[in-house]
Amino acid sequence: MKVLYIETKSKTKPEDYFIDPNFIKSLPKEVFLAYSIQFKGQAETMKKALEANNIGVKGFQQVLGCTKLKTPYTIVLIGQGRFHALNLALQNERPILLYSNGSSIAVGEREIEEHNKKKSASINLFLHANNIGIIVSTKPGQNRLDEALELEKKISKKYPEKSVFIFLSSSTKTSELENFNLEFWINSACPGLALDSSKIANIDDIINFLH
Repeated sequence: MKVLYIETKSKTKPEDYFIDPNFIKSLPKEVFLAYSIQFKGQAETMKKALEANNIGVKGFQQVLGCTKLKTPYTIVLIGQGRFHALNLALQNERPILLYSNGSSIAVGEREIEEHNKKKSASINLFLHANNIGIIVSTKPGQNRLDEALELEKKISKKYPEKSVFIFLSSSTKTSELENFNLEFWINSACPGLALDSSKIANIDDIINFLH
């Protein structure tokens, strides 16, 4: 079966994309500019506007919901999806500026606090769980099977009383996890899956804890 990738674009043309001068004035002298694929043209328009106002663009990158991106610079995300912004905010542990055709909001402050509380609860559940599943996506760009297998070995060596199982799937719904008699899940696929339950932790959180 052949897979055809079709790039989608925002209905707003890049040349019609409104850049608020007050927003530019509020930014630091150096930023990291990110965008979802639909807004690539608008992001290029923003990049030109920032550079014309002597603001250094230290990075320019498309992001997905599963993108790994850590940077010391303020991240400006061109798009409309809070999920992308939230993913970046949690990775960098600070709010992300989400800009959409003239309006901007800071995403992440409340969510970061809630995520840190959930992460602590998840680690506690992990420590008390005897049967653990590791979710691995078969999708290109999300597949982390090698890391999942390495983590399985590490958990089994450090906690021999725990049984660890690897689950491969092209897509996973939290409701489907209830079909298995497991006490805890480690997610190596799209990080948004772990937002739905304290019984699910992202693989990076568990790896960092075990270090």
